[in-house]
Amino acid sequence: MAVRTQDVRRERTRGRRAAGAVIAGLLLASGCAASPQAPAGPTAQEVGATLDRRAAAVLAHDSEAYLAAVDPAAASFRTAQRTELGNLADVPLESWTYRVKDVIRRSADRVTADVELLYRIKGYDDAPVTSARTVELVRHGAGGSWYISADRAAKDSPDQLWQQGDIEVVRGAHSLVLGVGRRTQELRRIADTADRAVPAVGESWPEPWDRQVVVLVPESVEDMAGLLDSPAASYRGIAAVTTGEVGGSGRRPADRVIVNPQAYGMLGEFGQRVVLTHETTHVATRADTSAATPVWLSEGFADFTAYRQEARSAQELAPELTDAVRRGELPASLPADEDFGFGGDAAALARAYEGGWLACELIAEEWGEEELIAFYRAVGGRSTRDGAVEHALQSVLGTTPEDFTARWREYLRDRLG
Repeated sequence: MAVRTQDVRRERTRGRRAAGAVIAGLLLASGCAASPQAPAGPTAQEVGATLDRRAAAVLAHDSEAYLAAVDPAAASFRTAQRTELGNLADVPLESWTYRVKDVIRRSADRVTADVELLYRIKGYDDAPVTSARTVELVRHGAGGSWYISADRAAKDSPDQLWQQGDIEVVRGAHSLVLGVGRRTQELRRIADTADRAVPAVGESWPEPWDRQVVVLVPESVEDMAGLLDSPAASYRGIAAVTTGEVGGSGRRPADRVIVNPQAYGMLGEFGQRVVLTHETTHVATRADTSAATPVWLSEGFADFTAYRQEARSAQELAPELTDAVRRGELPASLPADEDFGFGGDAAALARAYEGGWLACELIAEEWGEEELIAFYRAVGGRSTRDGAVEHALQSVLGTTPEDFTARWREYLRDRLG
């Protein structure tokens, strides 16, 4: 495939900041009194109460109640907030809540809060999507009400689709497609392709999963990059990515497949089918993918599923690796994680994907598809990379890294030479 896809993993570290102040008074004479203390800023509970009212207004699509918590002096911000709420009008929200992490007092009448927004789409999310936000609040007059004056993505956190425009919703049999600035006909075709991908993945991955997928289609690759908090240049040739958190906890995360409309639109029917089947595989396997899972395995298995029912030869599906093998440039080892990085040599990236796919093909042929799934789960069941692959190779496949690598290299010669 000339256009690549990738599973985007986000593992968050949560820092806590403590802020406090010690106020001491010293009376030097019997006739001296302390100066009045400035009114205190809101507590985390008070900020949370303000945000709870805001959340209820979102779920009720009540613009008046939503704007009641917004700073009346911030005209442009109020306009933007009204627009964002309208952009969400057609999205079937199951829940929308806020979690206050920290409140920092800037002055007597201004504070900044570190907040997590958690939301779920009805019928699709068993776990919430979490978005780190920075919320600013102001008070007009001592003892007055607190109002939200700013709400933005926290540092190193992505934008959300509703911040990019009015969301159009297209429902499929196994999919929900949310698009901004794209034609309805295009979104319907994507839903139809995703609907075919879901049962195909179900045949390859019989483990429990929701067997449905949420697809986001932004207006441009720049908007796609905003949803991923990454430079647009990293995704210009990438047809789609899947976002989600790994951890091997066994729970079902709320993954999102994000489509690059320009790169995806350049593909034919075969390419589009492969892309969405690949990405849907990441959704299906997420609960069994952890920090211990090497990228060659997660990407290789996604390609294994996408190509499983395609009547094309290995040489057609792995052209870059085929050329390398025929030049006598047989890889010495399985692809490393860094080989899958975007923005580098496109041919090298293609060889990494192709090598991971053929490693999974080897396991399926030599040991069987059930053992391939068992191997994947055994690796993902560990919390760290150290020894995870080695242990799974021994316990599931009865082999060693050295033997498996030698078999893989010979397999490349046989299939591609």
